[in-house]
Amino acid sequence: MNEKHSFSKVLNTTDILVVAFGAMIGWGWVVSSGRWIQNAGAIGTVLGFIIGGVMIYFVGMTYAELTPAMPKVGGEHVFSYKAFGPTGSFICTWALILSYIGVVCFEAVSLPTIVQYIFPSSACGYMYSIAGADVYASGVIIATVFTVGLLLINILGIKVASIFQTILTLAIAVVGIVLVVASAINGSASNLDGQVVIGNGIGSVKNILSVAVVAPFFLFGFDVIPQVAEEINIPLKKVARVLLLSITCAVAFYGLVVFAVGYAMNSTEIAEAMNGSGLVTATAMEKVFNSKVMAKILIIGGLCGVITSWNSFLIGGSRAIFSMAESCMLPMRFAKLSSTHKTPANAILLIGVLSLVSPFFGRTMLIWISDAASFACCLAYCMVAMSFVILRKKDPDLKRPYKVKHYKFVGITASLLSGFMVFLYLMPGSGSSLTVQEWIIVGGWAILGFVFYIICRNRYKAKFGQMEYN
Repeated sequence: MNEKHSFSKVLNTTDILVVAFGAMIGWGWVVSSGRWIQNAGAIGTVLGFIIGGVMIYFVGMTYAELTPAMPKVGGEHVFSYKAFGPTGSFICTWALILSYIGVVCFEAVSLPTIVQYIFPSSACGYMYSIAGADVYASGVIIATVFTVGLLLINILGIKVASIFQTILTLAIAVVGIVLVVASAINGSASNLDGQVVIGNGIGSVKNILSVAVVAPFFLFGFDVIPQVAEEINIPLKKVARVLLLSITCAVAFYGLVVFAVGYAMNSTEIAEAMNGSGLVTATAMEKVFNSKVMAKILIIGGLCGVITSWNSFLIGGSRAIFSMAESCMLPMRFAKLSSTHKTPANAILLIGVLSLVSPFFGRTMLIWISDAASFACCLAYCMVAMSFVILRKKDPDLKRPYKVKHYKFVGITASLLSGFMVFLYLMPGSGSSLTVQEWIIVGGWAILGFVFYIICRNRYKAKFGQMEYN
C-alpha cells in the first residue's frame, strides 16, 4: 500500500488476544442466552455455536495465513484487493464495515438496558416507542456518555485502548468462570428436561441451525487482528496462532455459559425470566448463589463485555474505513492519522457519530442490526476465504510466515460454509432469512456503498483503488 502513514507498533501478544476475544464476548451471552435456549435447547444451542464455531475456525485459518503474509492496515481490504481487484475489495471491505458498525450500534443500544437492570429507577424521560421498545432520554444520555469516553480512549492511541481492553476482559472471564462453577455445584441435570434440544427430527435441526447462523455475529471479532496488523509488535507467525486461539476461547466461553444457564434453570424458570427482565443469565447467577447482588455482579461483567466489544470494533471499523480511504475508495479525509497519537481520528469520529444515533431506535434494533451485521460478516468472510484459495494459485511465491496445510480443503470448506450462511439469510423460510427491517438496513448500506463507489471513482479516477503491496 502507499506508505503515506506510520502507525505505532505497540501491541504485544496479550494486547491482540484480548482485543480479539473481547470483541467476540459482548453482551449477547447475558441478553440472548434465554432466547437461544428457548429456540434450540441448552445442548442445541451449544451445538449451534460449535457449528458456527467450526465455520469461523475454517475462515480463521485462512486469516491466519493471509494476515502474516500481508501485515497491512485494513487486512481484508488488502487480501481481497490482491485476489479480486478494486471492485471486489470494495464490496468485501464495505460489507465488513457494516458488520463492525452493526456491533458498535448493538452495544450502544444494549448499554442503557444494562444500567437500567442495575439501577431500575434510571429509566426516565420517556420519549416514544419503536416496535414495542420504549426509548428513554436517560438511555440516550448514558449511551452518549460512554460513546464519547470510548472515542477519547481510541483517539489517544491503540495502546491506551488495549490496556483498557485487558482490564475489562479479565473481569468478563472471572464472572463467566464463577457462573459456570457455581452452576456445576448448585445446578441440577433435571433442569435440562425438556430443553436439551427443542423440536424433533428436521425441526430440531432447523432450530439448531437458527442458532448456528447467528453465531458468527457473536463470534466474529478475530478479524480485528488483521485490521491492526501494522500496529502489532510480535513475530508474524505468532499472530496467526493468537488469532486461532481467540476463536477457540470464544466458542468455549459461549458454550459453557449457555450450558451453565440450562443446568441452573428449568424451562419454566427461563420462560419467567424472559417475560421479566429478559436477562436470563443474570437470573441464573442469582439462583445459583441465592443472591441478587451476584446477579448485578454478572450484569457488571456483561457491561464490561459491551464495552470491550464496542472498543474492539471501533478499533477495527476505523482501520477498515482508513484503508478504504487511503486507496481512494472513500473520501480521503478519512485517511488521515493524528500526528500526535497515530490514530485515524476522522474514521473513529465517523463511527462514533453512528453509535450516537443508534440508541434513538430502541431495543428492537438489537435483533435487526445483529442479523444484518451477521449477514454482512458472512459475506466478507466468504470473500476472504475465496481470496485465500485464489492467492495460493495467483501468487504462490508470496512469503507466508504461517502456511496452512491442505489449503484446498481448508479454503473450499471455509468458502462453502460461509457461503451457506449467506444463503440461509437470503432464502425465505430458512428460519434465518432477513426480515423487512433487516433488508432495509442491508439494502440501504448497499446503496450508500454504490454511491460512494461512483463518486470516488469519478473524483479520484486513476487513483481509485490504487494499492501497492510488496
